[in-house]
Amino acid sequence: MYQDGFDNSTSMNDIILKDESYNIIGACMAVHNELGLGFLEAVYQEALEEEFKLRNIPYVRERQLEIIYKGKALEKRYIADFICYGEVILELKALSGLESAHQAQLINYLKATDLKLGLLVNFGQTSLESKRVVNNSFKNNSLN
Repeated sequence: MYQDGFDNSTSMNDIILKDESYNIIGACMAVHNELGLGFLEAVYQEALEEEFKLRNIPYVRERQLEIIYKGKALEKRYIADFICYGEVILELKALSGLESAHQAQLINYLKATDLKLGLLVNFGQTSLESKRVVNNSFKNNSLN
């Protein structure tokens, strides 16, 4: 199930990073179709890295990201499962279902890193579950 997470006033042409997210979700679907459910998150992460290579999707795996609080970098770092295209945080789960806390976590990661888009993908169900989360407070991509 692919949920776009935009309101009804948003047209398909206005979807942020539409092609990039389509490519990422396509790779996730290929991994889910091949492996099915029941593996640990780390297995899906490794398989997805191979799928990204096959599809020439630019990515960085397990990138440490600074969290800024009131202009100061905290010692605690967030480790993103993947950063794709330099703009999309991909957060993987292998759970019986996604909860609102998972989406809230991704929203916080987007705000802290000032990236444009987050994709939350769950391999733990019969059908791949995904959610697009847009950073409405996006200012400037600080990872480049």
